[in-house]
Amino acid sequence: MSLDHAILGFLQYGPRSGYDLKALFDLSVQHFWPADQSQIYRTLARLTEQGYVAMDRVEQEERPDRKDYRLTDAGREALHEWLAAPPPAKPGRSAALVQVFFAGQLGDEEILAIFRRAADTCRAGLAGLQAIPDRCTPYVAQVDDPRETFCWMLTLECGIHMTQAHLAWLESVIARLERGELPIAKEATCTR
Repeated sequence: MSLDHAILGFLQYGPRSGYDLKALFDLSVQHFWPADQSQIYRTLARLTEQGYVAMDRVEQEERPDRKDYRLTDAGREALHEWLAAPPPAKPGRSAALVQVFFAGQLGDEEILAIFRRAADTCRAGLAGLQAIPDRCTPYVAQVDDPRETFCWMLTLECGIHMTQAHLAWLESVIARLERGELPIAKEATCTR
């Protein structure tokens, strides 16, 4: 997936400003496709140049003019083609697993601390995912399409299941480390 397609997808529901799009990302897909404000504006400019999006200036009395972006017919066609195509397979990357791979060079307590921090982060992420349905209620009401809502919630369900599985693995590693299953180090190879 690309940021381009996510923006096209959001614009199919109606015109939005870059600020509105950022708010939608934060309420919906941030758990699997985060985007910052500058990325969104750069992508909107590119999509406008490509003819997939058109920009309308909306005059405001007490604020600078608002730029609303809307999907063009070409953008709608590009989105449909992308949705109907098989997703490209990409191998995953994980800096955390590279850290774990080489963690044998650390002391026992340092290794345990890595996993405890990761589990705490995972728990916080899970709590955030579980709060999404309450936070996105206004957006769901605005689109008012049970079919769309069902598909949105499938992505959330996947995120929750993946996070729960990762947390279960982290907790099992922590339990093994606390039971003393980590082999004794020959000598410290990583010093400060």
